[in-house]
Amino acid sequence: MRATAVRRTALAASAAALALLATACSGSSDADGKDEKGAANGSSSAPKTPAKALTAAELEKATLAQGDVKGTKITKAGPADEVPADGIKVDKEACLPVAHAMFGVAQEGAVATTKRKVIDEPKADGEKSLEDAAKGEGADAFKDAFNLTSTFVALSSYEGAAGPDAFAALKKAAADCAGGFTATVAGTPTKVVSMTEEKITGGDEALAWTVTSESDGATAPVKLVALRKGGSVATFFAFNLAAAGGEDVTFELPTAVVAAQDKKLA
Repeated sequence: MRATAVRRTALAASAAALALLATACSGSSDADGKDEKGAANGSSSAPKTPAKALTAAELEKATLAQGDVKGTKITKAGPADEVPADGIKVDKEACLPVAHAMFGVAQEGAVATTKRKVIDEPKADGEKSLEDAAKGEGADAFKDAFNLTSTFVALSSYEGAAGPDAFAALKKAAADCAGGFTATVAGTPTKVVSMTEEKITGGDEALAWTVTSESDGATAPVKLVALRKGGSVATFFAFNLAAAGGEDVTFELPTAVVAAQDKKLA
């Protein structure tokens, strides 16, 4: 997605809708690591005592809420974000757990799931507005206005060893699919060309990747993080519109969001 295309989109969208473009580009759903050897063979640091799944009410209390992450707006995902598990197709079956994580779908065996959108608030520092950027008033204005990260967080609880198993399945799939794959949702393909592991800490185990997608010859980075605490597994899919538009911006892992969710699961 080049800058001109993003500006064209901005002319037709409100600031609020634009901030939610991560959903349009990545999809989502709503259902209101540390061990190098394990990363290679897909095993997980399973707890010695099988975990008891959090109930739907307990999971809701452990889910991110407004005020938990400074400088962001946190809202519940809605029906428009729904992508059923059977609505995701991949050209390589081994990559399905990664596609599920990207689109916010829980692995098989989840007892309950909650989903949130965490969106950076625009900086109130006198920079040009989103409307100025949409009108094309300067490259810097465009970069500043669109340098906002949206993170889709899916938190699921699992009974017994199902949580560690779900995390292990994602870990193995990411290793097997590092060279890329194609996921199709509602007839729209998303071509992933690479997955590069990043450093992240938290929970009982955590992993993160920069996922590079390609469309019409242009590439765009997104961030994917997985965190397990006991029998609960959270996935974080982060998208930055300026980075996707080819702007030279610093687009890092959503570590503050991950840390906040880890804290609420403690």
